Amino acid sequence: MRARRGAMALWLVAGSIGLAACAGKTPNTGSIQSAVPTPAKTQEEPMKAELTWQEAKAHAQAIQLEIVALIPKDAVISIDQKKKGALLSCDKTQHNWNASITVTVAEGTKIQSVVKDIEAHYRANGLNVSVDRNVNENYRIQIDPPAPGESYIVSEGLSPNEIRIASGSECFTLPEGIYPGGDF
Repeated sequence: MRARRGAMALWLVAGSIGLAACAGKTPNTGSIQSAVPTPAKTQEEPMKAELTWQEAKAHAQAIQLEIVALIPKDAVISIDQKKKGALLSCDKTQHNWNASITVTVAEGTKIQSVVKDIEAHYRANGLNVSVDRNVNENYRIQIDPPAPGESYIVSEGLSPNEIRIASGSECFTLPEGIYPGGDF
């Protein structure tokens, strides 16, 4: 029963990432944002039609590892990066690649402090970072790079002593005849 709940939670999180990222939404952070249009908000960012799903996947996996590198080395016991992911729709013609990486950390690691340090790093580098709590009430951040659809959610994992990084790649167009179902 617990495994089924964990699997369901995993799919719900992955779906949330893809939908939130593709829609340009972030989790409710309680912050107030201006409704006044700015030049950046009035013009849609152009999507790269030439980006392949393989390139989008490779970039998302590289960013996952970049985030992992911010975890203190002496705390890391193991890293489990998913080799395959799923495609979610960004719009009628584009998709993004979604998967996760789980880092097992040493017992006693203050996971919330680690996640807050990752948050501070990306805020200092000018990225949009929102904060909320996951279904287990653990501190969770969502990092939103400027590319449409791209998003990374970092929080305590499904098991104790885990940090989970769920990712959604930049949106891309699949070649004609490629069905977006199955593993990618």
